[in-house]
Amino acid sequence: MFAFLDRINIGNARIQGLEKDLNMKGQDYNIALQVFFIPYILFEVPSNILIRKVAPSTWISGTMTCWGIITVCQGLTRNYAGLVICRLLLGIFEAGFFPGCIYLFSMYYKRHELQRRWNSFYCAGILSASFSGLFAYALANMDGIGGYGGWRWIFIIEGLATTVIAVAGRFLLPDWPETAKFLTPEERELVIRRTHEDIAGATLDHLDAKGARRIFFDWKIWTGIVMYLGGANTGYSGAFFNPTILKQLGWTSVKAQVYSIPIYAVAAVANVVTGFASDCLHHRYAFCMIGVCIATAGWALLLAQRSVPVAARYAALYLVTTGNFITSPLTLVWMNNNLGGHYKRGIGAAMQIALGNLGGITASNIYITKQAPTFPVGFGTSLALQWLTGLACTVFFVGLVLENRKRERGGRDYRYNLAKDELDNLGDDHPNFRFVY
Repeated sequence: MFAFLDRINIGNARIQGLEKDLNMKGQDYNIALQVFFIPYILFEVPSNILIRKVAPSTWISGTMTCWGIITVCQGLTRNYAGLVICRLLLGIFEAGFFPGCIYLFSMYYKRHELQRRWNSFYCAGILSASFSGLFAYALANMDGIGGYGGWRWIFIIEGLATTVIAVAGRFLLPDWPETAKFLTPEERELVIRRTHEDIAGATLDHLDAKGARRIFFDWKIWTGIVMYLGGANTGYSGAFFNPTILKQLGWTSVKAQVYSIPIYAVAAVANVVTGFASDCLHHRYAFCMIGVCIATAGWALLLAQRSVPVAARYAALYLVTTGNFITSPLTLVWMNNNLGGHYKRGIGAAMQIALGNLGGITASNIYITKQAPTFPVGFGTSLALQWLTGLACTVFFVGLVLENRKRERGGRDYRYNLAKDELDNLGDDHPNFRFVY
């Protein structure tokens, strides 16, 4: 919750006077958003390699402490340059959190046990977007206390809360199943055996040259990146610009904050229900496409906003947000379900989230200030990227179906003739592995 909150609270700070106090002009706000993603993208893969060597409880809580301190610094900065530097550092320290979490989750649960748990976790991020509006509404009343504007208190209080939670997290977060202290030796063995059997014994636990090629040249990972990219764009579009869009519907800043809350509450419910349904039905693809279609309806209404009433424009934000938060978490778990081995899951998750977050850079630049309130470039580009996600999901689905059929016919059985050390490090390329869709 606080990872996403600390990343997106700048959207709420904006309508509480951030730009005015820091003398920001033109596209300065968009640039401040964009610089976060550069280190965030670059550091995700190295972070997920390092977390394999370090206890996750130490790594995650340590980086969380750092970004909590940086969030406080955003509230103390006196100029635009200081804000940009803080956003850059925030990107560095947040890089390891999200991919590290899905990596850790996937080591504890079988593939069709993971989606509902991941969606429950992901729901915290959705609620943080709702909570950010409520929290910003409350903190706006602190305007003037200590000589600080209300927008500064948004960063300061949220950053302090993050730091406190990070310290507690050091003692509450689990480590890898092999070393988890909250499990008995028998329970550790059971967790490892269940997950190992679920992927038919496919492992890729040695990062040698051949293993690296199997990771970095796997079409599934690159397709998964495109699947997530459209969702990342939509997610950040809403987080960064929903408060602004709501304000431009004619509401005050405070009213805009409050009216953003139910948008994310509805999306959270849809997210959790979808996670349970997807796991129970052992299916991913159709649910991804349902989300894409719902979001499409919302983007279409926003593009036609001059022809529809305010209520329809407000409803469009529900459709866009709900549709996206149905599809995005599914794309993350779906790709992870089809990767085998510690390193492949870890690096694959980091690559998908890192490069998929190019959608965040896109979202930071397509909402051009002078085009407000219609934002034709922003809404049109987001609609196109939403369907890029739909297309990638379809390619992923068809590719997995064809590969499973080939393996059923024995088309990959020649791999059994490989040397044992290579056969034991094939990951999901092992002929026993079957893909899920």
